[in-house]
Amino acid sequence: MKAVVQDRYGSPDVLEFRDVEPPAASGNEVLVRVHAASVNAYDWHMMRGDPYLARLTGLGVTAPKRKIRGRDFAGRVEAVGRDVRRFRPGDEVYGDLGAADGAFAEYVCVSEDLVETKPATLTFEQAAAVPLAGHTALKGLRDVGNLQPGQHVLVNGASGGVGTFAVQIANSMGATVTGVCRTRNVELVSSLGADHVIDYTKDDFTRNGTRYDLVLDLVGNHSLTALRRALTPGGTIVLSGGGVFSGGSFVGPMWLMIRAKLLAPFVRDRLLVLTTTVDREILTALRHLAESGGFTPVVDRTYSLDEVPDAVRYVETEHARAKVVITV
Repeated sequence: MKAVVQDRYGSPDVLEFRDVEPPAASGNEVLVRVHAASVNAYDWHMMRGDPYLARLTGLGVTAPKRKIRGRDFAGRVEAVGRDVRRFRPGDEVYGDLGAADGAFAEYVCVSEDLVETKPATLTFEQAAAVPLAGHTALKGLRDVGNLQPGQHVLVNGASGGVGTFAVQIANSMGATVTGVCRTRNVELVSSLGADHVIDYTKDDFTRNGTRYDLVLDLVGNHSLTALRRALTPGGTIVLSGGGVFSGGSFVGPMWLMIRAKLLAPFVRDRLLVLTTTVDREILTALRHLAESGGFTPVVDRTYSLDEVPDAVRYVETEHARAKVVITV
């Protein structure tokens, strides 16, 4: 089968389009013919091996252990292992491969516990955009942030892959939503249901005097002191990812999260760090949300499988808005 393979850390130039052995399903595994995949910031972090601390947590110290990048996928079940009970060949599915990676390929083999029926209202391209970004948004707002109807939430990075889901999901949960983005994305964020939009090139939300019950920070471009200024007394900050590649670093945006964990026991505000492990319950919840109109994935650009290096480069360096999807 065709796949995008990485043998060493580096720029998108290390990603090679070539033939590899196709996987085969056994036990509780499902073999999926991939119709679409999507690019996340996670992919370029793994491609770069950045921050360096991540290499010590199982990624691979000198070279990546997992050779094929890509987490999100949508496609049709091609075959199933003997222990699979939930799916059969022909079913339309979507899912998140997690740290195993491998979605930038014609086929993926994955445990049935990491796969869910594709939302009936979405195309394969739209469905592929959902898993990691939608998971991050829903978990950050619902499970970690404990967002309640009537609360005021600010999404920093509202026009990005996660942010476009977060604005819509927060709106569907009955919150008042403020989105922060650059000038060219103000109209997009407003169209997704944000009650207020802040153009960060003209206004600093940490200094304008408005207070929020929950700040979902997807960028990592403000200090904890600045973020706390934007909170109501006892409010909540949820930190998730952020940062851009700047030649490599040891901890990168993880430093902000480490500081939050160290400071949290000593302040009234809730300082929380979001981690996204693969969770079928959330994939199911996202399917129901999509089918009930809770969100519609926003796709910025699509690329073919052999154009993955260009797609990753775009996400890494061009401030891509919404999601970038790979058609296979």
